[in-house]
Amino acid sequence: MPAAAVSEHSPFRHPAETLDRQLLQALQLERLRTTVALVLRAQPRGAELLARAGITSADEIASLEDLQRIPFMRKADLRENYPFGLLAVPRTELVRVHASSGTHGKPTVVGYTRNDLENWTELMARCMNMGGVKPGMLVHNANGYGLFTGGLGFHQGAERLGATVVPVSGGFTARQAMLLEDLGAEVLISTTSYALAIAAAVRDAGRDPLTLGLKIGLFGGEASTPRMREEIERQLGLRAINSYGLSEMCGPGVSAECIYARDGLHVNEDHFLVEVIDPEDGRVLEPGEEGELVFTTLTKEALPLIRYRSGDLARIGIEPCACGRTSARIFDLRGRHDDMLTIRGVNVYPSNVEHLLLGMPGITPYYRLVVERAGLMDELTVECEIEGEADPIELSARTATMLREQMGLRITVTILESGSLPRSDGKAVRVIDRRAD
Repeated sequence: MPAAAVSEHSPFRHPAETLDRQLLQALQLERLRTTVALVLRAQPRGAELLARAGITSADEIASLEDLQRIPFMRKADLRENYPFGLLAVPRTELVRVHASSGTHGKPTVVGYTRNDLENWTELMARCMNMGGVKPGMLVHNANGYGLFTGGLGFHQGAERLGATVVPVSGGFTARQAMLLEDLGAEVLISTTSYALAIAAAVRDAGRDPLTLGLKIGLFGGEASTPRMREEIERQLGLRAINSYGLSEMCGPGVSAECIYARDGLHVNEDHFLVEVIDPEDGRVLEPGEEGELVFTTLTKEALPLIRYRSGDLARIGIEPCACGRTSARIFDLRGRHDDMLTIRGVNVYPSNVEHLLLGMPGITPYYRLVVERAGLMDELTVECEIEGEADPIELSARTATMLREQMGLRITVTILESGSLPRSDGKAVRVIDRRAD
């Protein structure tokens, strides 16, 4: 990716991002066959799933539609083959290992060959360039470094672009505020929730965050809403760009918004084939219909995955973007299907609650959902913090009424003092489920 091609007035686009769809699909088919051949040769579990579809040779993949015959790969497959059972290369060929957080059990371990790292670096550079990062910019990277893919992924992408990276990592939030001021960062990278914690630390240090000079914020790692974006922009004075990825694919780098339109997250379709399915029956849905995102890797060597169910709910559009890119875009990403709570027959997504809370005057962006079982019935309590001089009793009643009217569910609202809820330098914990206690 030549740095000289990046221009504020004529943003650089990788050739794959503007391919005619017929040419793109021809490339995807060629790479899919290569992936199928690799899985058949070197990944027993994947080969077993292919055999169920009657596929014993890559030559039997005549079109992309043949993909729909293949059973899904799931996170359980990675856990059952923990740690290296799904590798398609000898373990000695790995140059790096990352892993998921493992909050629901054993983490999913992902290995990278040297080529995998090179491809990931290119994808991160493409996504960051798409988001407006240019050579020479100072990038403050507050994502955690380590097994979490966010820190090193953005770091290597920024270096590839020719930016200057400050590898702060997460935590020590007061120091984050000091370095943002002293070094003059133009780009902030973090999770959405941690961006607000950094803004609060800047204010605690006696500085207005709007005077920092930040221009761009690259955020990901957790579900976010348009109102959360607006709140981050209001507090930090930057232009917020969302990115999306999952560690099983590569980490961040699967898709990102363009700064020109910010209208959906562009999927790097030359490396990942994306489908949307009905999460209940697995039926493939048409573009524009909401369902679960399913990904197939097209260039991965160490951990090729065919039809991997992400658990994330969204819809896909294939119309060209105003920025000139023709790649498919992810819209209305609203968190994992597994995160959905069913309370007395009503489906509740934390992102829906967040959207409603951020529209309420007198409430900070920090909140938590607590689920408990009283007798035979589940009860949901929303804990949120007060902002300003609002009356907590009146605010609690008004918020509870709003949630009941909008969601059709009686929800208890507990108003806490500002600063009561824990701040995280990574993914915020939004749900406390005490039903199993």
